[in-house]
Amino acid sequence: MKMLIQTLLMSTALVMASPAESLLNSDPDVVYMEEVGGKAIELLVIKPATIFASKKGGRRLGAYPVDTKVTLLAMTDKGYKVQGMAKHGKVSGWVSPKNLASKDPEFVENLKKFYERELAVRELISKNEVAIGMSSEEVFRSLGEPTRKESKITKDGQTGKWSYIDTEEVKHYTYVTDPRTGNTFRQLSHITTEEKGKVEVDFEKGVVTAISKMEDKGPGKVRVIVPPVIFGF
Repeated sequence: MKMLIQTLLMSTALVMASPAESLLNSDPDVVYMEEVGGKAIELLVIKPATIFASKKGGRRLGAYPVDTKVTLLAMTDKGYKVQGMAKHGKVSGWVSPKNLASKDPEFVENLKKFYERELAVRELISKNEVAIGMSSEEVFRSLGEPTRKESKITKDGQTGKWSYIDTEEVKHYTYVTDPRTGNTFRQLSHITTEEKGKVEVDFEKGVVTAISKMEDKGPGKVRVIVPPVIFGF
């Protein structure tokens, strides 16, 4: 029986690349597996696979023989960067998905969905936005620590709600008349902290199922993305 492994972006709040790695892994078109966490994905070479130095090809680094097990390091929508034993030693480089296989017969399509989802999540996080289908760790990366957390455990699993409250200081003034001159002056009376807007994010089993926005500008648009991808590896 196949064991379904959830290879998600769900541990990214805890798995962070070092500054040096982040500089190297800066290509916006490449999804780096070490940055999204989860279990390592192993693939099998089914045709001799030429190894290239870059995602666009270029310099050849060697070849992986048939039946070589390789670990997925990064990917684009057209190629995979993997690591494995080539004929002359361990090599990391880019290969074509057509030369690889997996226990999951639909691994190419699933990895494509995974890739597209990660790019969508990157865009949301860069704008400090959230969407239905994001994981709780992704929401944390986008909006930070919530103002308030609620959680509930039911027979169907754990649910929760995170609230993000945006406040602002409002200065209140009174008008005072100088008894000697009769002139009226505006004088600071007190300062209050008032709620400017609020975002509430509902979770079921760690995935966003609803988003509520309350602000003076009116209701915002709620985006929906593909939930975390499940691989049958």
